Amino acid sequence: MSHNLIASIYEARLIAWAKALPVPLKVVVENEAFTPVADATYLRAYTLPADTASNTLGGDHRMYTGVFQVSIVTPSGKFRGAAGALADQITALFPLYERNKKGALTVVTMTPVDQGLGMPDDTTFTVPVSFQYRADTN
Repeated sequence: MSHNLIASIYEARLIAWAKALPVPLKVVVENEAFTPVADATYLRAYTLPADTASNTLGGDHRMYTGVFQVSIVTPSGKFRGAAGALADQITALFPLYERNKKGALTVVTMTPVDQGLGMPDDTTFTVPVSFQYRADTN
């Protein structure tokens, strides 16, 4: 059990959702080679692991916590509209306290999806959305 398994759970869900949109979106995951097309909207997914803990004296327990972040990248100069709408949809995709399971691991969405500050540059406008997760194993 690991943060990699947790990442695969959330990435698979995000990718399936993005492919099913009326205009499908590319989801770029960690360490994936990708060259964006000009004026295209796409998503970048990251798992930001926190420390792994053990809450038993026997050491048989592991608590995995961290943050799953999706950066919504849209063309610059088009206001916040498209990024804001996608942020709302991603918020609905990962409801608070939802449990997702893969094999023996269950991961829980521990905080509401939070939208961060939009970051403009010359060609893109990026809006990050993120939430905290937790998984416990014995």
